[in-house]
Amino acid sequence: MTAEEFRLLRDYVYGHCGILVRDDMKFVMQRRLWPRLEALGLSDFSAYYRYLRFDAQRRSELETAIEALTTHETYFFREPHQLKAFTEEVLPRLERRNARAKRLRIWSAGCSSGEEAYTVAMLLKESGRFEGWDVEVHGTDISRRVLAQARLGEYGPSSLRATPAEKIARYFVHVGPNRVRVRDDVRSWVSFGHQNLQEPETGVLVSRMDAVFCRNVMIYFDTPARQRVLRLIYDKLVPGGYLLLGHSENLINLSADFELVHLRGDLVYRKPDPTGGNGL
Repeated sequence: MTAEEFRLLRDYVYGHCGILVRDDMKFVMQRRLWPRLEALGLSDFSAYYRYLRFDAQRRSELETAIEALTTHETYFFREPHQLKAFTEEVLPRLERRNARAKRLRIWSAGCSSGEEAYTVAMLLKESGRFEGWDVEVHGTDISRRVLAQARLGEYGPSSLRATPAEKIARYFVHVGPNRVRVRDDVRSWVSFGHQNLQEPETGVLVSRMDAVFCRNVMIYFDTPARQRVLRLIYDKLVPGGYLLLGHSENLINLSADFELVHLRGDLVYRKPDPTGGNGL
């Protein structure tokens, strides 16, 4: 891969989805995309760039390229301290605020293969607060491949490495050697859809969200792309709705739209509510 080919491919990927491939990742891009040249019978990366720009299958191939360049590593019950704070401090507030409508919407943005979305649904079930409610946890991702895995709802040991045995017994059924599937009562609260966070129109969320999990997603973006994602999340949250980021992420120098909330067990962000309904 020449320097010019790297620049063209990097800029094209960035323009489509906001993912920034750093200058020191030229070899990584070459290694991860080379199998695509072989699969398509292309001689060099210049030909691959032209394929991405002009071929009739360019959209599908661009999604395949992005999948090759990103990591979808995740697992159930990741960042347990945050999940504990969400369960013990955020959910009671959401229950009180939505008690009349008995309706709850939570978005897992960049949900990968679905472990986070299903984890949230399990926490809602375990809380006992929302039985009989209209509940939906909506997971979105740019990768159609991992979304297919999420909809299937079947997982192996790697996805379960932080899941206590009692939760495996409660929320999964065994479907084969070292394979489990999420139980139907949990799956009924979860839906998945394709969305490019840099092109919101690719996956319109009909509902306004009470809380958004966007953990370790924006690490792939530069500052302008992160700000676009945050504007999208702000628009989709109800006033007083919560944003939960990864433990190493924050909104410093990115957005002043959200207020920082100091919970007993964690820090989260919240969309201000001009009616004064923010208090936990």
